[in-house]
Amino acid sequence: MTENIHRRVLEIYREADAAVAAAGPVCVASGRCCRFKEYGHTLFLSNLEAEVLRAAAPAYEQPVSADFCPFQKDNLCTAREPRPLGCRVYFCDPNYQDKSHEITETYLRRLKDLAVEQGLEWHYAPLHHFLNQAP
Repeated sequence: MTENIHRRVLEIYREADAAVAAAGPVCVASGRCCRFKEYGHTLFLSNLEAEVLRAAAPAYEQPVSADFCPFQKDNLCTAREPRPLGCRVYFCDPNYQDKSHEITETYLRRLKDLAVEQGLEWHYAPLHHFLNQAP
């Protein structure tokens, strides 16, 4: 991925972060967002996001399980800056769920549009799929 595309993904993230902050969801740092199997959810991300994540995240053990995020330590994220859109918008706050879906759709569309604009293939898959691939 070029530096320009990497930078543009991070710009999309900053805009999504601002939208989330404006919505004001509450986080109690329970770590539920990162324990996928235990709480019955899957973190999906695009290939563009996976490249940004792998370029800046700390080392992780392979193979990565589909059950939890390898970047969670003591209920905190060790890959906070390059974390994917799904992590940025996910909060357990029940009052935020509808807004979460709206923000996700808006910024996921922006990421997909970036891929199309740049002539890149679009892949959207669970986190472990990308982390278990060779960089």
